[in-house]
Amino acid sequence: MKIATFNINNINRRLPNLLAWLAQSRPDIVALQELKSTDAAFPADALRTAGYHAVWRGERAWNGVAILAKGRTPVLTRDRLPGDAADAQSRYIEAAVNGVIVASLYLPNGNPQPGPKFTYKMAWMKRLLKHSAALLAQNVPVVLAGDFNVVPTDFDIYPTTSWSKDALLHPKARAAFARLLSQGWTDAIRTMHPDDPMFTFWDYKRNRWTRDAGLRLDHLLLNPALASRLKAAGVDRGVRGEEWASDHAPAWITLKRSAPSQ
Repeated sequence: MKIATFNINNINRRLPNLLAWLAQSRPDIVALQELKSTDAAFPADALRTAGYHAVWRGERAWNGVAILAKGRTPVLTRDRLPGDAADAQSRYIEAAVNGVIVASLYLPNGNPQPGPKFTYKMAWMKRLLKHSAALLAQNVPVVLAGDFNVVPTDFDIYPTTSWSKDALLHPKARAAFARLLSQGWTDAIRTMHPDDPMFTFWDYKRNRWTRDAGLRLDHLLLNPALASRLKAAGVDRGVRGEEWASDHAPAWITLKRSAPSQ
């Protein structure tokens, strides 16, 4: 099974890019973020023609998350992160696909900081930590996939000081991400590539793509039931270099088949 995460940065504008990548990479499950589309404008028909069924939660102009599954319909289990009924931003969706619980999340950026946007980011991370603990307690295969808007360590960003005041690198955000891992989640990309930066995001400004001035923001976190099945992981860097590309590249994992029940 191949599971990918991709911040598409406007699904309708970049639909040709997405369809081309799906045809080439052929993931079984895809977590998408930053749809920038209303629910009604989500391109479900085009994706279905390409062989993918979807669940999604859109938002006009900003945010938006979806889960795609090849040849089957994801079973929606949750369309928002619990813990704040007043939070209307479309940043979390969860579904069951072929025996795996998949969460697609788009964590708040948090800039500028300090300020209300960073306060919201940290409150969102606190809610995520509580919900992720509940998912671990269910003892079923789970992957948290998405744009976490956190650079976990200095190894996950090109050599620079220009981002040092950015919320993506803030010590509190990094500490919250570390707490997530300490619950028992495995950072699949870093586990399979301990010695390579594995960037997933290159800002459009200042020739950062051509200079390979990247950051690792997109993560696939596996609970123990899935971590034991991890076979490979990677980043489809070439997607970022295509015309009209998103500023993110897809990250992916492949899993061994689960052992038959006794």
